[in-house]
Amino acid sequence: MQYQDRATEAQADEADTEKAYVYGPVPFGLALAGANINPQTGLATDYLNHFNEIIMMVELVPDMPEMLADAKSWKPMSYTEHFEHSQFSERELAIEAYAHLPDARRKSFEAAIGEAHACVEATIAQLGESIASDASDNIKPLCAAFARDMHRIVDRISVVIHGGDPSLNQIGIEGEAPAGGQPTLDQSAIDDLFK
Repeated sequence: MQYQDRATEAQADEADTEKAYVYGPVPFGLALAGANINPQTGLATDYLNHFNEIIMMVELVPDMPEMLADAKSWKPMSYTEHFEHSQFSERELAIEAYAHLPDARRKSFEAAIGEAHACVEATIAQLGESIASDASDNIKPLCAAFARDMHRIVDRISVVIHGGDPSLNQIGIEGEAPAGGQPTLDQSAIDDLFK
C-alpha cells in the first residue's frame, strides 16, 4: 500500500476536540497498525533493536574482549535517527508518527532513552579501563550488571511503546530502584493491596 509523504490533520468529529490523522487515503491509526507501529502510541518496537544490538555486543566481551572495539563503535541514536538509517519498510511513517507524539509520552520515552545511552557510555568507559589496566576480574561482573540494567531500561522503553505506564512496570513491583531513582512499591505495599 502506498502512503503519501505527509500526514494531514482532519477533524475527527465536530463535537470532539481530539484530532485524527489521515495518512494519504488511510486513517493514520490504520496506517500505523499495518506498518507494525503501535496505533495507540505511534511508536515502533523496531527501535528496541538499537539497544538489543549493544546489549548483545557487551554480553560477548567477557569471552571475546575484541568485541569491545565493536561496542565502542556503537553510536547512540534518537528514535528519528534510528529510522533515518533503518531498513524498516515504513521508516518514513515511523518518523512522521513520532512528530505527532504527545509531549508527555515523548518526555517519558526520551528520558528512558537518555538513561540507556548514559548506561552504555559509562559501561563502555569502565570496560575500556578494566581491559587497559588488566583488571580482568571486573569485566564479567561489569557486563552482567550492564545487561541487567539495560534490560530493565529497555523494558521501560517497551512499556512506553506499547502504551503502558512505565511507573507500573516490574522494576517498581519488585521494589528495586532504577539508577538514580526510588522504588515505587515494596513487598509490604503489595501485601497491603490484598488486605
